[in-house]
Amino acid sequence: MCNILLGLVVCGMLFSAAPTLADGCQPVIQNDGVVNAVIDPRTLRLDDGREVRLAGVEVVAGEAANRQPALAGLIGRRVTLRGERDDPDRYGRQTAFIYLGPSASSVQSDLLARGDALVSADVTDRACAAELTAAETAARQARRGTWAESSVVKNAERPGDILARIGQFTIVEGYVRSVRQAGGTIYLNFGPRWTRDFAATISRRILPSFEAAGVVPTSFEHRRVRGPRLGRTAGRTAD
Repeated sequence: MCNILLGLVVCGMLFSAAPTLADGCQPVIQNDGVVNAVIDPRTLRLDDGREVRLAGVEVVAGEAANRQPALAGLIGRRVTLRGERDDPDRYGRQTAFIYLGPSASSVQSDLLARGDALVSADVTDRACAAELTAAETAARQARRGTWAESSVVKNAERPGDILARIGQFTIVEGYVRSVRQAGGTIYLNFGPRWTRDFAATISRRILPSFEAAGVVPTSFEHRRVRGPRLGRTAGRTAD
């Protein structure tokens, strides 16, 4: 069985996109600085030595060489960092939304609109989730950047392809055959054989997010859904 922790689910439309774009993604201003270097496709170094990790986005594994130039244009530019918190992660990096001057949209939104990134599973601000998702949707419809490749969305009926991406951010789409609950976990089964086929799990801790959005997980049964906010994959195959 291939189990994946499900973040936000698309079923016709992304339920996190309730706010209008007029609400804007404008988290609290934390601080600013001048970009000195690009460390990797999601991480910058400022001139004072701080490392900043871009919040709300993921990049496709294996495309690092193509993605780093997308941030190269920020070198030498002064940027504003916004976010709920400014404390460093365990690697000493500050995670933030990045803005150039008075720009109304974030650097993340620009990357998504060009197809140079994917929306991650950890966007908790509803206005930011709406803005980022709209930017990604525009790139997907225009088949820009990452979306020019048909293989970016994995088919739930081919669990082998999904298992090959263990430890990587993955987008999966398929038809939900059944929904079952066991203890505090809800299972979305995409195949008839639970020991071998793909399944997504919704844990008790994220159920409040579904309830707040007015979404009932059991309503996914017999519907085609896409999980573009899937967390890191973890799974096993049964003999």
